[in-house]
Amino acid sequence: MREALARILESAKFDASPRSRRFLAYVVEETLAGRADRIKAFSIATDVFGRGADFDAHADPIVRLEAVRLRRALEHYYESDGSADPVVISIPKGGYVPAFEPRQPEPAAPPEAPRRRPLWPATLVAALCVVVVASGALFALGWSPWPIDRSAPAVPRLLVRPFEDLSRTDAASSVADGLTQEVLNQLTKFKDIVTVQGERDGADHGSRYVLMGAVSVAEDKLRLQARILDAQDVSVLWAKTYEASYDPARSLAVEADLARQVATAVGQPYGVIYKADTGRSGSVANGDWDAYSCTLSYFTYRANLDAHSHPRVRTCLEETVERFPNYATAWALLAQTYMDELRFQYPVAESTSPASLERAAAAAKKATELDPENVRALQAKMLALYFDGQVEASLAVGERAMLTNPNDTELVGEYGVRLADSGQWKRGCALVAEALQRNPGPLGYYEVVLSICAYIDKDYEAAKMWVRRAAVMDNPAYHLIAAAVFAEGDEPQEAAAERQWLLGHAPEFVANVRAWVGLRNVMPADRERFLASLRKAGLQVSP
Repeated sequence: MREALARILESAKFDASPRSRRFLAYVVEETLAGRADRIKAFSIATDVFGRGADFDAHADPIVRLEAVRLRRALEHYYESDGSADPVVISIPKGGYVPAFEPRQPEPAAPPEAPRRRPLWPATLVAALCVVVVASGALFALGWSPWPIDRSAPAVPRLLVRPFEDLSRTDAASSVADGLTQEVLNQLTKFKDIVTVQGERDGADHGSRYVLMGAVSVAEDKLRLQARILDAQDVSVLWAKTYEASYDPARSLAVEADLARQVATAVGQPYGVIYKADTGRSGSVANGDWDAYSCTLSYFTYRANLDAHSHPRVRTCLEETVERFPNYATAWALLAQTYMDELRFQYPVAESTSPASLERAAAAAKKATELDPENVRALQAKMLALYFDGQVEASLAVGERAMLTNPNDTELVGEYGVRLADSGQWKRGCALVAEALQRNPGPLGYYEVVLSICAYIDKDYEAAKMWVRRAAVMDNPAYHLIAAAVFAEGDEPQEAAAERQWLLGHAPEFVANVRAWVGLRNVMPADRERFLASLRKAGLQVSP
């Protein structure tokens, strides 16, 4: 066994770091010395990697990750130099104690008559050497020898590894297994992420990100430690600890609630994956990065809904669906971009044909046909129906979307706005407040709506507070709402400032303000009250 270890460590085909080599030598020698029961993550980290006595295997995954690399290096060794070794050393998954297996000798092949060795293999080897050297130079310049699939958008792949049981009890083990499955179920509802189920120390299956978790149960408390790693360099991109009261009789409900929190944080727009991808270079992506990043740019625009970035996003999405006609999310976001042009009355460049409700509805229909469970597609269909005056049908689609994925805060907020505008202020405003509380992204849109909610309740102090916080400065609708709020909130100077902004930057918007309010299908009494507030702010609104 020691001879087998020596052959591995001396082989040039054993492609492992010095740390992995020390790892292998340590576990083999400990096993041969009869101390296999001591081989744990803690002992490896402290004895081999120099970690201190405060090492926490659940916060620092170095041993687990190094074990994955070591297993791969051993596999490659036994496929090359070690193919004839009499003893095979492996590190079985689920632990770090090595296994030693004698290799069965293969039957000897019958002797062959000696043949003259042709010269062409040497020539071929020389040519291959030139190719390898050239490939290395190209690789250093950013070229990859592995084919990159450009036939589909580079949507992120997220590998979910089984959650660990830290307490080593039946209860904690059951909860860890249940949470793993529930998180997988909740994440699959986000159609812009490909979720992959993995093994604890298995391959990453080409994933861009890895979700890991550890569960502990102590008396009546349950703790889940979750983190997202970059699969390429195993850097920790996000980590959070969740705690809940634990009652075995309610374990399924607790698991479902925790899983929803994790899935929302990771998968929602402006969540962990979005933020990581927004700062990522497309050169490392598998797939067409431009097409995927176009959908990211929509949410960047969505932060302020401004007229300046709208044409660029619209053009980008139109080009994307032309190249990838089966990309449901891009069709859905294009439909919403068309709707934004209508509901915010953006000025249209001469070179661009104006959007229409029919065009928005057609794009939304295409998205739902491609993927009926895609929440972005359902949201686009909800908007198209609503602004077409089909309020009941719109809200029915919104309710269906909420059942499909209640963890998508972008949907929760937009559905809440539709409910509020249609007169269901209490429920609609509650959903908008929930979206504001759960969404980590830009919140101006939700804050503007909450200002309207407070305005409807005649709580003008709260309305002023929300509209000042929102400050969506490049959108004329924001300034219109602010003018009404400040007029009713006894802030004549601020109301006048908003009036001047509107007349100076969006005079056509002011001229069509009655149509703008009517497009939102607001209840007649709410509509007339709002228009009266605009008159109070000094705007000319026909009776």
